[in-house]
Amino acid sequence: MSGSGARTAPAIPLSAAWLGEAEAARVREALAGRTAGDGPICRRVERRLSEMLAGRRVLLTTSCTHALELALLALGIGRGREVICPSFTFVSTANAILRVGAQPVFAEIEEKTLGLDADDVARRVTDRTAAILPVHYAGTAPDMEALLALARDHGLRVVEDAAQGLGAAWRGTPLGTLGDLGCLSFHETKNVTCGEGGALVVGDQALAARAEIIREKGTNRSAFLRGEVDKYTWVAEGSSYILSDVLAAILDAQLDRFPEIQVRRARVSERYREGLDHWAAASGVRLSEDLEDRTPNHHIFFLLFPDGKARDGCMDHLRAEGVLATFHYVPLHSSPRGRELGTAAVELPTTERVAASLLRLPLHPLLADEDVERVIDAVRRFRP
Repeated sequence: MSGSGARTAPAIPLSAAWLGEAEAARVREALAGRTAGDGPICRRVERRLSEMLAGRRVLLTTSCTHALELALLALGIGRGREVICPSFTFVSTANAILRVGAQPVFAEIEEKTLGLDADDVARRVTDRTAAILPVHYAGTAPDMEALLALARDHGLRVVEDAAQGLGAAWRGTPLGTLGDLGCLSFHETKNVTCGEGGALVVGDQALAARAEIIREKGTNRSAFLRGEVDKYTWVAEGSSYILSDVLAAILDAQLDRFPEIQVRRARVSERYREGLDHWAAASGVRLSEDLEDRTPNHHIFFLLFPDGKARDGCMDHLRAEGVLATFHYVPLHSSPRGRELGTAAVELPTTERVAASLLRLPLHPLLADEDVERVIDAVRRFRP
């Protein structure tokens, strides 16, 4: 397709959810019954997710942000403690730490995975450190063997930010089940969605019981609904993190679609890699790749340019061609809030270089073959 043709065609969005009559039918089912949280549809979805996640207990939440908060609250992490996390992440990772009164400590990321660098994490452990919070960027785990060993050696907890990780695995183990707790997102940009939603994944039954109470406003209502107590009451401090059955109904239908969604996303990733391989090699650009010992979920396909000028030039070029490619995170340590926390002086050169040079291409299950070819053609026409 010529450049002028690309500019007159409809814009290709970065992401789009595959929603239809199946989701509408499940919502009608929910509306005909109980619409509040922790109802029969929520519990059905939790069981389905548990089957996908090595049998771990799953508690649906209103967002991954709330799942992260719930995880830290269940662990009892609060004031005077530190949690080590990447700066190259969404704001929810650090907000959850601040929300419970702890302090985020920003660490460097690996070149290979764009996730936490275990060697740099080790340098930042102090007697105040309570947990390590790795982020599985693009559904790719960092060196979890090293991070888990570091946590064991120092008596730290591990909370996985697996917001982008459903369907991905590390050495055959689903992301979100490697640490003490895992947190998932079902935001509209994720591989499966209910618009806004999340889940806490828990391996330890005592932690799960504590999280369940906190999630239900500090009551033992969930135990009451299971018939384990004859009435429910206030038993601990808590909040309201429960997902409505109406939103869970959408997620239930999305899980039916999940296998086909993954096939479609994989096909797009594979075609991008095939179509852009020679261009990338000639341009000094690194493409997203599937790494050894890691099962991808094809959540993001990115290009890493030699520098920020080249990235910005390509982004402007693609947008002019109607391809809505975009950057990703602004490093949290150098953000306005990070500066208020006194983290601007933290030296994270890999983080800063990646943030300045990464470009995400459109990737979603509604991309037609001709859309994918249009993206590839537009990228090939750019010369860094």
